[in-house]
Amino acid sequence: MTLATDAEAAAPDAALDLHYWPTPNGWKISILLEELGVPYRLVKVDIRRGDQFEPAYLRINPNNRIPALVDHAPADGGPPLALFESGAIMMYLADKHGRFWSTELRRRHETSQWLMWQMSGLGPTAGQVHHFNEYAAEPVPYAIDRFNNEIHRLYGVLERRLADRPYLAGDYSIADIACWVWVRLWRHHHLDIESFPALAQWLATIAARPAVNRGFRTANEWREGRSTMTPEARAVLLGQRAR
Repeated sequence: MTLATDAEAAAPDAALDLHYWPTPNGWKISILLEELGVPYRLVKVDIRRGDQFEPAYLRINPNNRIPALVDHAPADGGPPLALFESGAIMMYLADKHGRFWSTELRRRHETSQWLMWQMSGLGPTAGQVHHFNEYAAEPVPYAIDRFNNEIHRLYGVLERRLADRPYLAGDYSIADIACWVWVRLWRHHHLDIESFPALAQWLATIAARPAVNRGFRTANEWREGRSTMTPEARAVLLGQRAR
């Protein structure tokens, strides 16, 4: 893992370290931090090289995935607080800064359930669609049909939800950010976004937010020059077993 020097120069006194690689789960946190306007340092975790298995990283995230967050100034005044799982990190940041997650009981849980829906359904299904359509060594027709059908169903759930409201849970929230990073990849899901007009409008509305644009582009240059997955990266990313 290496600390991004440009981020360090931009925020030398930041209390937050974001252990990061530019993927949908990483974008959730970089977008939220940009929306909150709080300084942070990027710690590069190159998942293609296996940085996520380094002992120093495993002490922060025992699940050897990105992202992870370390807050060196938590609200309780105690020692640095390390968090993993993108949804948990989003709730922590929104709670700490009092934005994008309502304190009103019903609205708060409305947001929470859509965030959990993304974590348990939309994200994992989209990941399987990407894998079997783009990364599998050979076509697996049953898996392709299974996950393509399920992602279509999940888009339909979002379409119905957004048919009479601008955002998933009232005001713009962490649930919208969490879902947006996956829906923006609709071309990879072999779907026509125009078939879901309410969803398409929601997608465009969020994309127009300057902080979303900044967060989505955070450190994307780290991925440049690797348009295809190398055998070494494939072994790291797709051949993981318990260690």
